[in-house]
Amino acid sequence: MHDLAFPLLVGLIFVALTFDFLNGLHDAANAIATVVATRLLKPVHAVAFAAVFNFAAYFLSIAFPSLHRVADTIGQGLIAKDLITPAVVFGALIGAMFWNVVTWLKGIPSSSSHALVGGLIGAGVAHAGLTGVQWGGLNKTLIAIVLSPTIGMMLAMFVMLVTSWGFRRASAGGADRTFRVLHLISSGAYSLSHGLNDAQKTMGIITVLLFSTGHLQGEFHVPHWVAISCYIAISLGTLAGGWKIIETMGSRITKLSQHQGFSASLSGSIVLFGASWLGIPVSTTHTITGSVIGAGTARRASAVRWGVAGNVVVAWVITIPASATVGALFYLLTRLF
Repeated sequence: MHDLAFPLLVGLIFVALTFDFLNGLHDAANAIATVVATRLLKPVHAVAFAAVFNFAAYFLSIAFPSLHRVADTIGQGLIAKDLITPAVVFGALIGAMFWNVVTWLKGIPSSSSHALVGGLIGAGVAHAGLTGVQWGGLNKTLIAIVLSPTIGMMLAMFVMLVTSWGFRRASAGGADRTFRVLHLISSGAYSLSHGLNDAQKTMGIITVLLFSTGHLQGEFHVPHWVAISCYIAISLGTLAGGWKIIETMGSRITKLSQHQGFSASLSGSIVLFGASWLGIPVSTTHTITGSVIGAGTARRASAVRWGVAGNVVVAWVITIPASATVGALFYLLTRLF
């Protein structure tokens, strides 16, 4: 069994790591849009900065294993792991990658995470019907679609309010210098939380693939080589950058100051660290977009380009159904061979 499955296994692991690379490419904007838009860092420096912190999340996950629950949710919390086959994994990955590429070419900051969730649900249902769906894990993920950007927006507004009061007596120049430093630190924290949450999604896919082909025995656990491979892949993707989406996130939704950039990235990192601890595969794109809108609204509601924000929300709504449809279709194609 292992000999026959090995070439297929290697190919699917490569496809999974390609998705992880595209995830980093697609989501580079999440971590660096605010520092690029505020001219805190040059784009090439910002991308390298984010990539380093994406990979640093690997060491954080070793130090705090409780932050590694997202891989479990993806691997066995959406579709029963005993029902997942290599064909299901293939359909899920192609469905997610298709949607990622389409939105990347259009410059739309959609969710790589929810594209993967949609692809997995679509392929899983096509294979085993609705009985294979783990409704607890799926419901938790669907609720997070609404909560993560909402909490990010509210936190950003709160941070803006508190820091505005705290710096009310500071000179404009002094406050700006301080927020430049704080913005850089908070951006690093966001990149760290992004790598922590997003790399685990591919880790979960590869681990359940190993389990389904008999190459992983016993309890569901992520092998060390899988973890480090996924962190490397997402970091390289981030290093490649996603410039169209960076433009949308950094300037088209609202014009940001250093103060607002700090508030948005700090709020986003808090939400992502919390989600990783709870084992929820949230969208880093949704989270930072909500935080950017919150920081912009705190200045004045008219500062946000609500038309652009509305287009982003539409992309969010259709991401899971679209990627689920493509995932199911590619799974069905495998049945022809």
